[in-house]
Amino acid sequence: MPPEPRNIRRTCSLLCAALLPLSLAADEALPALRLTLAEAVVMALENNPLFHVERLQPDFWRTYEQEARAEFDPVLAAEAARTRTDGEVDTTSPVPPAYLDERAGAWEGGAALEQRLPTGTRISLGAELSRARTDFAPDPGAEFDDRRDLTRINLTLTQSLLRGLGPSVNLARLRQARIDTLISEHELRAAAETLVSRVELAGWDYVLAGRRMEIYQESLQLAERQRDEVRERILVGHLAEIELAAAEAEVAQRRESLINARSVLAQRQLMLLRLLAPPSGQGLWECSLVIEDEPFVPEEDPEPVLNHVKRALELRPELREAQLLTARGELEVAHTRNGMLPRLDFFITLGRTTYADSFGESGRETERTENILKGGLRLEYPPLNRADRARHRRSVNQLEQAQLALANLEDLVQTEVRVAMLEVQRSHEQIAATRATRLHREESLRAETEKFRVGKSTSMLVAQAQRDLVASRIAEVESVISHLKARLELYRLDGSLLRRRGLEHAG
Repeated sequence: MPPEPRNIRRTCSLLCAALLPLSLAADEALPALRLTLAEAVVMALENNPLFHVERLQPDFWRTYEQEARAEFDPVLAAEAARTRTDGEVDTTSPVPPAYLDERAGAWEGGAALEQRLPTGTRISLGAELSRARTDFAPDPGAEFDDRRDLTRINLTLTQSLLRGLGPSVNLARLRQARIDTLISEHELRAAAETLVSRVELAGWDYVLAGRRMEIYQESLQLAERQRDEVRERILVGHLAEIELAAAEAEVAQRRESLINARSVLAQRQLMLLRLLAPPSGQGLWECSLVIEDEPFVPEEDPEPVLNHVKRALELRPELREAQLLTARGELEVAHTRNGMLPRLDFFITLGRTTYADSFGESGRETERTENILKGGLRLEYPPLNRADRARHRRSVNQLEQAQLALANLEDLVQTEVRVAMLEVQRSHEQIAATRATRLHREESLRAETEKFRVGKSTSMLVAQAQRDLVASRIAEVESVISHLKARLELYRLDGSLLRRRGLEHAG
């Protein structure tokens, strides 16, 4: 049984820890790396570098979602300044000298808090404080102090009436960013399904290559025994010496097939290890890989094809991506359609200003307060508005393309699932046919061998019967593994592969 999702990382950690002893000296024999297909899948999900790249994509796209959400965050601004001036001012005072020393200073500060709401409302609350002071000195013993203070508080509310009105328009970018994040998550799921499928397919190909090599080894041993028997029968005069040539040729041909099978097995091992991406420096590339899963015929009957089609229309990542792209296009059409409207804003401002003046020489102080209420409309409309119209036409065309692509993809998904189901049925029927062929080939070889021993057949006919048996044994193993691979492809195409392997959260 495949590991539970919560145990994926723990399983891989234990697996990698168990593989550490494989890093041996070059002159020592490396032990075999024994894995089940479930363990191989877990190792690939943890180590495969291309899948690691895909894992980073959702976090990358979430940054755009956070950026779009930030448009509705409150903004606080503050400012403070200090000013000082020194100079001389001419005066018409009869008191000499005819000028005054002037020293003026001022400081001002303010703060504002602004908030944009999804309804198209903008709220701004601001406060300003300022103080100005001027000192006049007609002579060293006299001073004149003039101070002016100002305090102002404003609350402004602006509401869009046409362009930018309503959450459907103002939240379009945020919703599109969320859709982009969901698309990246479905892409990650698709990458996980593809990797799991490739690992299992490569694993079964490796198992098949190993079985082929075993069959060719057994056939070589059988051909050698047959050759030795021919030699003995020639020595005792029961066979002509010409029979030995056919037996020797058969041994050479079986040895050639065995060499090719070993090469294919080594290639399949490298391809599987490439998917597993073992940690470097542990000598795994040179180890002997053993897949412990045995080819088997599943006992459960395949579900009706309509069940697989329905599941595919619900789960296939590509289809979910296409549906999300269509929803994204609908948001873009709504946003650009609103962008063609003129901008008409209603605004209202409530304010309160307080003035305070102080004249040092007379000791007189004055203070007054003003309340402000201001409201109105602001209109902005470009007469041609070609840019917004072009963006709207482009968004409408893109939406139509997305809808057509979605409909085409739905038909393609149904076709792929139905074709995969036909392959499952064909390969399942092929198992019984190849088994029957192998049984008949065994009987034919037994009969041909008995004929040869009584002198009614030749070594060439026996060799041909042996070759037929080897081919039928390989065909039987191929049919079983082909059926397992066909089921694997069906589960990938209906989107249920990760769920069936207990890896629902791997993508």
